[in-house]
Amino acid sequence: MGKTLDNVYKHQSLVYKYFLYVVTVALIVFFFPKEGKFKYDFQKGKPWQYENLYAPIDFSIKKTPEEIEEEQTSIRTNKTDYYTFDASVVVNVRKVVGEALNTSLQTSAYNPQQRSELLNLAQTVVDVVYTDGIFQEIPDSKAIAVVKNNEAQPLSPSNFLNLEKAKVKISETLSQANVLGSSAIGTVIQNSLAPNLFYNETLTESAINDQLSKISYTRGEVAQGKLIIAKGNIVEAEDFKILTSLRDEYESELWMGSNYYFILLGYLILVALVLIMLFLFLKRYRDEIFLNNNKVTFIFFNILLMVLATTLMVKHYESYIYVVPLCILPLVLKNFFDARLGLFVHVLTVLILGFVVPNSFEYIFLQIIAGIVTILTASELYKRANLFISVGQITLIYIIGYFAFHAIHEGNLDNIEWELFGVFVVNGLLTLFAQPLIYMFEKIFGLVSDVSLLELSDTNSKLLKELSDKAPGTFHHSLQVANLAEAAANEIGANAMLVRVGALYHDIGKMENPTYFTENQITNVNPHDDLPPKESAKIIIDHVINGIEIARKNKIPDRIIDFLRTHHGTTTVYYFFKKQQELDPEVDVDSFKYPGPIPFSRETAILMMSDAVEAASKSLKNPTFAIIDEFVEKIVKGQMQANQFLNANITLKEIEMVKKVLKLKLTNIYHLRVEYPE
Repeated sequence: MGKTLDNVYKHQSLVYKYFLYVVTVALIVFFFPKEGKFKYDFQKGKPWQYENLYAPIDFSIKKTPEEIEEEQTSIRTNKTDYYTFDASVVVNVRKVVGEALNTSLQTSAYNPQQRSELLNLAQTVVDVVYTDGIFQEIPDSKAIAVVKNNEAQPLSPSNFLNLEKAKVKISETLSQANVLGSSAIGTVIQNSLAPNLFYNETLTESAINDQLSKISYTRGEVAQGKLIIAKGNIVEAEDFKILTSLRDEYESELWMGSNYYFILLGYLILVALVLIMLFLFLKRYRDEIFLNNNKVTFIFFNILLMVLATTLMVKHYESYIYVVPLCILPLVLKNFFDARLGLFVHVLTVLILGFVVPNSFEYIFLQIIAGIVTILTASELYKRANLFISVGQITLIYIIGYFAFHAIHEGNLDNIEWELFGVFVVNGLLTLFAQPLIYMFEKIFGLVSDVSLLELSDTNSKLLKELSDKAPGTFHHSLQVANLAEAAANEIGANAMLVRVGALYHDIGKMENPTYFTENQITNVNPHDDLPPKESAKIIIDHVINGIEIARKNKIPDRIIDFLRTHHGTTTVYYFFKKQQELDPEVDVDSFKYPGPIPFSRETAILMMSDAVEAASKSLKNPTFAIIDEFVEKIVKGQMQANQFLNANITLKEIEMVKKVLKLKLTNIYHLRVEYPE
C-alpha cells in the first residue's frame, strides 16, 4: 500500500492529467444532447451517396417550420371576428321610441287607432333595423360572426350597418310603408338609435387558438419498406423533407432502452480519441506545455467552455448556433501560446461539436475556415485595431460561407434567412469579448499575454525605475539589449514583445551589488581587485539567482523569469576563471559556470546572443565593418560550441539571420560610414 502511494506521489503530475482527461471526456458527453445520431449525412441538391434507402420504420412526413408558419399566418389572416349582439340595447331603444311617440302623438290630431298603428309601425321599423344589429363603425374584416342567443351566425358584409346606414334604412322602410306621419316617426327612431354589436376579443382569440391547435404538423405517412431515395439520385426538396422527417424520428427513438448505453459508449470513445490526439500533440510538439499542469488545465477548460456554450445553444436555440463565438478559442490560445496550438485545439473542438450540431458538414467547414482566418489575421492583440480588423474578417467569412452554402443547397437566392447575417454580426461582437476574457484568464491561471507584456515593457514601472536608480549602467545596457533582441526576433518571426520584456528584466539581479559590474562603475576603483577570483565569480554568477528572487517578489510572470534563468545558460565566467587558473592550475571549471538552464526557445536564445554581443561590444576600440563582423561571429560561434542552443527550437538559418541583424545594429550604434577614396 505504501509503495503504491509513493508511486502515485512520484507521478502525481501524470495522475492529474489522467484525472483531467477522464473528467473532461465525461463532462463533454454529459453536455451532449440526449439523442442518437442519424447514420446518413445528406444535403439538399447533392447526390445520395449511399445504397438505396428503404424506410426502416413507419413514420410521418413532418411539415417544415416555414409551412407551419404559413398555415398559422393564413389562419390569422382569414380569421373570423366575433361580435356580441346586445339585446338589451334593442329593448331600450324600443322603450325610448315608444315613450317619445306616446308623448308626441297625445298632442296630435290622430285618433287612438291611428296612434296605435303608428306605434306598431315604429316598433316594427326598430325590429327591422336591429335584425342583424348595428356596429359603431363598419369593420374591416369580411368574415364576421354575430353571437346572438348563444349562437354564432355569419353576417354578410352587405348587411353591415352602422348608425348612418341604419338611419338611411329607416327612411327607406318608412317611405315604402307610405303612412301619414311616418316622417315624424323616422325622426324619433333615428334620434334613439344606438349600436348594439360589440367586438368580442376573447371569443375571437379563442377561436383562432382552437384553429391553430388543430394544425397538423405532419402531411402524409411513409410505410415501412417503401423506397425513399435511390443511390445517385439528387436529394430534391421533397426528398429532403422526407429524409429530415426520418432522421428526426430515428434519432428520437434511438436514445431509448438498451440503445442508450451503446450510443453513450460511442460518444465516449469518439470524444476520448479526439482528446488523446490533443495529449499526443502536446507531448510530441509542446512538451513544455504538456509538463505544465496549469497550462494543460487551461486548454481543457477552454474546450469545455466552448462545448458547453454550443451544446446549450443546440438544445434551446438551435437556429442561433452561430451566435456562439467559437473563434475566441484560437484567439485566446494563440495569445497565450502559439498559432499552431491554437488552430489544432480549435479544429479538435469543432470535430467534437460536429457530433451534435445540425448540418455538421456545413458547421465544421465554416468554423474551421473561420479559425484559420483567426490564426492568420489576429496578431499583436494589445493593439486594439488589430482585434477589430480580425473580427471583421471573421464575420465576413461566416457571411460569405453561408451565402455559398445557400446557393449550393437552393440553387438560387430565394429564401435567404437574412436574420442569420445578424447572427454572424452578433458572433463578431461577442468575439471582441476575447480581450477582457484574456485578462480574466491571466488572473485565474497566472498566464502572460501580449497585453501584460506591453504593461511590463513600460520603463516607468516600479521595478525598472528601481533598476535605473540603483544600477543606471545596467538599465542602459538592458535597453540596448532589448532593442537588439527585438529587431532580431522580428527578423525570424519570433515573439518580439516577449523577448523585449525579457531583455528589460534579464539583469535586475545586478541591483544587489551594482558596483561589481563594470557598466555601473563610475570611477577607476574596481571592487573585484580586492577579492579572490572565485569570490568575484560567485558575485557575478549570483546576479541570476538574485534576479529570480527579485522577480518573484515583484510577481513577475514565470515566462519572463525564464529569460533571467537562461540568458547566460551554462557558460563560464571566463575572465575570473583564467585568473583563478593562474593561481591554481587544477581549478574546477564547474565552479565558474552559471547554473543554467540553457535557452529552450528561440526567444531565450536570441536574448543570450544579444546580451553577450552588446556587453562585449563595449570593449571594441575603433570598430570597423570587418571588426564587428568578426566580433559577432566569434561570440555566437563560442556559444554554439558550448552547446547553448541545443534545447532551443532555433535553426542555423535563423541564427545566421540573428547575427546579420546584430551586425547591422552595432554598425548603426557606432555610426560607421563607408570610407570613400580620396
